Amino acid sequence: MRAITISEPGGPEVLRWTEVPDPAPGPGEVLVRVAATAVNRADLLQRKGLYAPPPGTTEVPGLECSGVVAALGAGASGWQVGDRVCALLAGGGYAEQVVVPAGQLLPVPSGVDLVDAAGLPEVACTVWSNVVQTGRLTAGETLLVHGGAGGIGTHAIQVAKALGATVAVTAGSAERLNRCAELGADTTLNYRESTFEDEVRADVILDNMGAKYLRRNVAALNRGGRLVVIGMQGGTTGEVDLSVLLRKNATVSATSLRYRPVAEKAAIVSEVVANVWPMIAAGSVRPVTHAVLPITEAGEAHRLLDEGGVFGKLVLAVSERE
Repeated sequence: MRAITISEPGGPEVLRWTEVPDPAPGPGEVLVRVAATAVNRADLLQRKGLYAPPPGTTEVPGLECSGVVAALGAGASGWQVGDRVCALLAGGGYAEQVVVPAGQLLPVPSGVDLVDAAGLPEVACTVWSNVVQTGRLTAGETLLVHGGAGGIGTHAIQVAKALGATVAVTAGSAERLNRCAELGADTTLNYRESTFEDEVRADVILDNMGAKYLRRNVAALNRGGRLVVIGMQGGTTGEVDLSVLLRKNATVSATSLRYRPVAEKAAIVSEVVANVWPMIAAGSVRPVTHAVLPITEAGEAHRLLDEGGVFGKLVLAVSERE
């Protein structure tokens, strides 16, 4: 088969569409013929040599995909050859075929195009596991989302509104903030101009910045608030006044989806299908696709995401639309 390989750590130009050995499903695994994959910031870090795949995982990048079941490994149940699916991956999505643990497959949601579905698994599982499972967001509470215009942010806005929460977001331009408002955001803040910690009090904060926003995020929490850190775009080491956390009875959590055990990922996937897929079927949540590029232009997609300005997800088409 063909897949995107990384010739050496570096810029988008190191991504190559080349021939690699065909994968074969092992026990409990499913082989998927890939229709499309999607670009995540973790892919950019992996390309730069800063985010290695978990041990035993293919070096081919790609944390999600959509496609059709091509073969079943021994003991893989719940799926049949020909099923249209999307999948949460530890790697391997930038390829014509990928092997997936059966528990990390999801049916393509009702009303969603097979190619657009490629951009759903990573955001849906990230948002549900962090905002709902870890952050415990409930109706009537306020969620603050940093990076509201990104793939995770655009999905988090919609899911939180469907749950009955109030949503505040940060983004870097009026145009991007207006589009967040169209998705349901109640409060929009330009991080270049405003101090969010003075303007918002949140019960849950979904943060992709890490150290740079740590103190400010804690200041923005309500009593009993929950800060969930899922990215480190603003650095890895910061300081926080523990007395503020104590007075607020607040908590700070940091999570990673890629390195979780297969069983944990399967449990998250199951909850997403049970809770988020009905939201999509009802029209209250939809995939937000910025653009679809051919897989051979993966380097261009990485360049676009690096530059900023992408709203929602960049999808890479591996095969023709079905």
